[in-house]
Amino acid sequence: MTQTLEYKYQNLRDILKQMGSVAVAYSGGVDSSLLAQAAYDVLGERTLAVTAVSETYSQRERLQCNKLAKHIGIRWIILVTEELSCEEFAQNPKNRCYYCKRELYSKLTKLARDEGLTWVADGSNADDDGDYRPGRISAKEHGVRSPLWEAALTKSDIRTLSRRLGLPSWNNPASPCLASRLPYGERITQQKLRMVEQAEEWLREEGFIICRLRHHDLLARIEVPPEELPRLLEDGRRERLVEKLKGLGYIYITIDLAGYRSGSLNETLALTTGADQQK
Repeated sequence: MTQTLEYKYQNLRDILKQMGSVAVAYSGGVDSSLLAQAAYDVLGERTLAVTAVSETYSQRERLQCNKLAKHIGIRWIILVTEELSCEEFAQNPKNRCYYCKRELYSKLTKLARDEGLTWVADGSNADDDGDYRPGRISAKEHGVRSPLWEAALTKSDIRTLSRRLGLPSWNNPASPCLASRLPYGERITQQKLRMVEQAEEWLREEGFIICRLRHHDLLARIEVPPEELPRLLEDGRRERLVEKLKGLGYIYITIDLAGYRSGSLNETLALTTGADQQK
């Protein structure tokens, strides 16, 4: 590690030591896994990893969380959340993530109090400042801290540290909730989320580790890295892809020629004013 990264990591450890005890909002991704590892190393049994489980998260992610928590050694529990019961969330507005995080943090802060833990912490990092993340508003409202952000750790820093610490998650691709596959304004339902989950699981089984299935009503828009686009059209695979997705309920199957990019549905936000984005 560089001297700068060593300083940042020590700063993270100092922040966690000062916090005293913490419940980590733990998704099993790169960021929250490093936070859970660092918190457990510093605070031991005064830490708890909590994974939210609802219709918006895939079963694969839940199993990954369990496996990684065992690797770290941290105590891990599941917290059931009910985003779809919130009409404001189900309508899928531009600030959808605010309502999702409100549901999570209202339950997680109560759980932390019941467990005798002083703080709730999430995996937000220094790179998140440049993205549209309404969920951060809810975090602030509930007093949730972001130790990785406080230590000025970037996504690149976090991957480097995770690899050095032997975390299997160090190179995991981003994996936001399944609701992020639906365009803003299209109502979120359990059926749509299951269609997305099953389609993406099939793509991974076909070897597309980084992939997204964007759900546009009866149209499926597939994103994979540009260099992997030809593989989607290989003999046999195209036919299997069409058969699988039509079997899930899609009528039109499309491939996005721009390729995979994180948060592609946020591109529509550029068509709105900054004031609209904050509603």
